[in-house]
Amino acid sequence: MNTLGPWFGNLMRPMSAALTSRRQWLQVGTVALAGMNPFRAIRARAAQGLAPVRSCIFIFYQGGPSHLDTWDMKPRAPAEVRGPFQPIATAVPGLWACEHLPHLARVAERLTIIRSLRHGLTNHLPAAFTTLIGRDPLRGDQLIVGQDGNDPPSLGSSVSRARPAERLGVPPFVALPYRMWNEIDVPGQSAGFLGSAHEPFQIEGDPSHPEFRLPELEFPADVTSERLGHRANLLDNLERQSRHPLRRVEALDAAGPHDGYRRKAMELLGSETVRRAFDLRSEAQPLRDRYGRTRHGQSLLLARRLVEAGSRFVAVYDRKINGAESWDTHGNNFALLKDSLLPPADQGLAALVEDLADRGMLDSTLVIALGEFGRSPRVNGAAGRDHWPFCYDAVLAGGGARGGLIYGSSDTLGAYPDTNPVTPADVAATLFWRFGLDPASEIRDRTDRPYRLADGQPIRPLFGI
Repeated sequence: MNTLGPWFGNLMRPMSAALTSRRQWLQVGTVALAGMNPFRAIRARAAQGLAPVRSCIFIFYQGGPSHLDTWDMKPRAPAEVRGPFQPIATAVPGLWACEHLPHLARVAERLTIIRSLRHGLTNHLPAAFTTLIGRDPLRGDQLIVGQDGNDPPSLGSSVSRARPAERLGVPPFVALPYRMWNEIDVPGQSAGFLGSAHEPFQIEGDPSHPEFRLPELEFPADVTSERLGHRANLLDNLERQSRHPLRRVEALDAAGPHDGYRRKAMELLGSETVRRAFDLRSEAQPLRDRYGRTRHGQSLLLARRLVEAGSRFVAVYDRKINGAESWDTHGNNFALLKDSLLPPADQGLAALVEDLADRGMLDSTLVIALGEFGRSPRVNGAAGRDHWPFCYDAVLAGGGARGGLIYGSSDTLGAYPDTNPVTPADVAATLFWRFGLDPASEIRDRTDRPYRLADGQPIRPLFGI
């Protein structure tokens, strides 16, 4: 399923059926951005010669992976802190990783590890808000915090607004393999006050399934590209004829979003580049095996294909809250990490980094992998770890980031940053800065209220600056 579904349906159905739902598609995407200032690009001089990236793959481990059992192990801490896992050496002298991350340990010279992320939001939804939007929610650390049309946009939507896709018909912002849900829609997945034009192209499906495909990009047997073009032209003519004085207000209010959605649908349907990108069957089987034949592994492979096709921002969501195998490991933390959570994450991310490097795409593609927080230093009575936003990790690769770098540190228990604390707002500012955007640029909501593109500061030392 994707956000352009209504348009595909109207264009594909018999014309009589499409005409009956005209009012319905005039109502699609009526929330538009009012008074938005253009983003100000910063020149290469400001980045001391570091060229802007073309794309970002943003991997979000929903639920919060344990930093103490991945990249910030504390082997000298008491048993109730360190847990049973053992550290292993990586390809970078002095950088140790969990024994269940052997693939990432092998490619560590291409990874940048931040060990000092922090914020103060202890619940999943507000923590997801600050991670995926780059600023704290106005409603604070409530258990239930959503995102609506008055909220700031997701990171992907902001990138979509500032950096359109490189090729006609390619969606600039794609999210996969599902839309996240945790009692309500997880915040940070939507365009907020930027409006429907910058919503993600949402994929719902398992790319590892042998029959994975997007029916929305396929013509029905009785519809050709020429016939589709005739239908679109007829709809345009009918729209113009229907705008008589009695309906002028409705038409003027809806024409912009309406035309934009239909144009996007037509461009997608006519894009052979997009169809090829989503056709994983054309990928070499050994490479698919290298990513792992899991939903997460094949989602990362699809993300690489999408940025190669010209998408600017691809969000890959991993796991669902309260699932049988969730990153939210309040209980049975170590068995879940060892048996189901770490293996596909380790194999898939390592394969993605190597694949991008092999294709000459790593310098122009920034990879960011993190959760909404870490896990508590002390193991609880259920052999689990609880929410811990006060210190946790993120992994970066590519985009000019210095491989083999450890940035920041935590205290002896992994409880709080010891050096170089970093916030999600700083990660957001770094992301925009690497796209050649000034994080201090203003965007304006529908009431003309100004917002900075990001409230944080770029973490320039990650890039040797």
